[in-house]
Amino acid sequence: MPYSRPTLSTLQGQVASDIAAALPGSDALLRFSNLGVTGKVQANLAHLHYGYLDWIAKMAVPYTAEDEFLEAWAGLKGVTRKPAAQASGSVTFTGAPGTVVNSGVQLVRGDGVTYSTTAVGTIGGGGTVAVPATATADPAGLTGVIGNAAVGVVLTLGTAISGVQSNGVVSTAFTGGADLEDDDSLRSRMLAAYRNPPQGGAVTDYVQWALAVPGVTRAWCNPNGFGVGTVVAYTMLDQAEAAFGGFPQGTNGVATGEPRGTAATGDQLIVANAIFPLRPATALVYSVAPVAAPNNFTITGLTGASLATRALVAAAIQGVFFLYGSPLGGTVALSLIESAIAAISGVQGFVITSPSGNITTTVGQLPVLGTITYP
Repeated sequence: MPYSRPTLSTLQGQVASDIAAALPGSDALLRFSNLGVTGKVQANLAHLHYGYLDWIAKMAVPYTAEDEFLEAWAGLKGVTRKPAAQASGSVTFTGAPGTVVNSGVQLVRGDGVTYSTTAVGTIGGGGTVAVPATATADPAGLTGVIGNAAVGVVLTLGTAISGVQSNGVVSTAFTGGADLEDDDSLRSRMLAAYRNPPQGGAVTDYVQWALAVPGVTRAWCNPNGFGVGTVVAYTMLDQAEAAFGGFPQGTNGVATGEPRGTAATGDQLIVANAIFPLRPATALVYSVAPVAAPNNFTITGLTGASLATRALVAAAIQGVFFLYGSPLGGTVALSLIESAIAAISGVQGFVITSPSGNITTTVGQLPVLGTITYP
């Protein structure tokens, strides 16, 4: 049975009882007695020791370990914490034809986030040039999501360039930024590695390889998905591509070094290139983004619900899709969604009239929330 750690008050009572038993006629409970103060000090120290032992026990097993101890357990299975990844995209500047924008030029977003150009660009006859750039990594190497930026965001030259307007506009969205992997995500991948030892190209191997890519939060493997000898790896980047619902941004395809298919681009290419050196030699691996399959809901009985409550309802439905949705095809039980909504405080007497049954998707589709109507 588990060990029951004594509370501080229990320890103080035990020490006082021991003093009273060992010194007949003394009263260790007097507020300012030397024996009472000494007893409390001893109890406090013992309580700290129990706490330290609890911490040791927590770090001693992979299920509860944290920080560097978690990394050590994961390292035994070759699983390492995913580093932060910086977003990349392109910025369009206008100016005098022939003016050069060098590589390494600093760009600044309105909220202070900085970027650097990664190639030389020359303004053409149309008076514009698109220059690739990458978000600047923070010194600690912890963040990366903050560098994601949508098309149309204004980036300003950190140092003025003669013949170039100072304000540029993001012409290709900055994507792929991801923060340093947290303990929960690392623990999930580590436990999966313990449960599913590498088998030279099993379905679980492809899932683990994909999840090891910075920014990837969910992955699925469809063997023979595009024919005999092919492997289709579906991925989602729920944090790095939050602006796009978590869906990878790029085109589907194979790795750069794979001559048997069209190379992917964007997020899909990053995943394909990461899997390519790990896959069995003859496997033709495609990196594919799931296709969003929106599902609209009509819920009666919540007409008077507040905006906050409706937001919780939407989050509950999204949470069910996150946990049970899969691009491998399947069914999400409507009862799971009903249970998630019913768990929200103050939500009673609702009825989901549409959809009227379980939600099914075909291979390649991932169910997502569409619109919610409250008649």
